[in-house]
Amino acid sequence: MRFDLKQFLRTGRVPYEAPLECDLAGFDWPGYTLEKPVEGSFRAELDPDGRAEVKLAVRASVTAPCARCLEDACYACEILRSWTIGPKELADNEWELPIGDTGVLDVDELVFQELVLEIPPVLLCSPDCQGLCPVCGRPKAAGCSCCAQEAETPAANQGLAILKQLLSEDSH
Repeated sequence: MRFDLKQFLRTGRVPYEAPLECDLAGFDWPGYTLEKPVEGSFRAELDPDGRAEVKLAVRASVTAPCARCLEDACYACEILRSWTIGPKELADNEWELPIGDTGVLDVDELVFQELVLEIPPVLLCSPDCQGLCPVCGRPKAAGCSCCAQEAETPAANQGLAILKQLLSEDSH
């Protein structure tokens, strides 16, 4: 969706509101997959000073491999943002919104940018995910015989196992 902000600042006496359903599958997601199109709403209205107040509300769900066990991890978010833009800010090319030289706001690009900033860089399938077994490589939550052995004698302490044995002999 594209919104002509320059035109709205000149002639927009009535607030503009539109539902959003953005299919952002063609965008370059950093390791995520969108579960379904992003839904939400877009609103623009002029304040008494003739500046446009732009409001964005979106809901999205993404899936990515868990950072610990590589199972699917889902993340759902809801974003509410607003910006105030006047003719002076629109003429300035250093604005943070994806506005082209003609004064047109690319709403799909704005939604994409806001989602990338909102989604954490590391997703977990659950906060207490145990990760993968360092011996067999299976998820620890699935259970494996090597995980039980590792719990008894961690690999880092196997060299000290003889000391534990000597200490237990001294106590007898």
